Amino acid sequence: MTRLAVFDCDGTLVDSQANICVACESAFEQSGLIPPPRAAIRRIVGLSLVEAMCVLLPEADDATHRMLAERYKEIFRAMRTDGRLADEPLFDGIADVLRTLVEDGWVLGVATGKSDRGLAHILEHHAITDRFVTLQTADRHPSKPNPTMLRAAMAEAGATAEETAMIGDTSFDMAMARAAGARAVGVAWGYHGVHELSDAGADVVAQAVSELPRLMIRP
Repeated sequence: MTRLAVFDCDGTLVDSQANICVACESAFEQSGLIPPPRAAIRRIVGLSLVEAMCVLLPEADDATHRMLAERYKEIFRAMRTDGRLADEPLFDGIADVLRTLVEDGWVLGVATGKSDRGLAHILEHHAITDRFVTLQTADRHPSKPNPTMLRAAMAEAGATAEETAMIGDTSFDMAMARAAGARAVGVAWGYHGVHELSDAGADVVAQAVSELPRLMIRP
């Protein structure tokens, strides 16, 4: 039996909202548009970029959404190259929990709206790349809550839905988990509220990182 724990990245493993907000604001400003408020930007964390821009600017056409997504990626790359990225720390206790899970026989993965390059940078920066056996990103899959990336993680790890837990901080993660038949484990330290996670189908919501190992097991 393969027990698989698939983690979202932004808002679940790392606190990355500062860089996301700055890059999004800059993308809008450089396009001659009024940036959305930061509260709205934080709510789209987890979606793929084009889908995020659709939510932030619903009145615009597809070409504008794609232009904004590309501009966001260009700005984020420039911020990384120029050393302007703010620190994106692991949430307290995450490194210890990942180690504990591996020692307990869990196989770990990531399913994120980030790009391959962005995810690789985060995992390498925190020296946790080797913890994960499957990495699924927006470069190869439809946006959450479509379950394709989670199903791909299960196939790559050799796990069934019954043996899989999806851990995330947004309603998109919970809806994806439900659609794939995995256990939906919400976390309270991210970018969507506890009631939103529950409404989206969370089986449980962890209030603290240390609760994750026991909450990931189906009753």
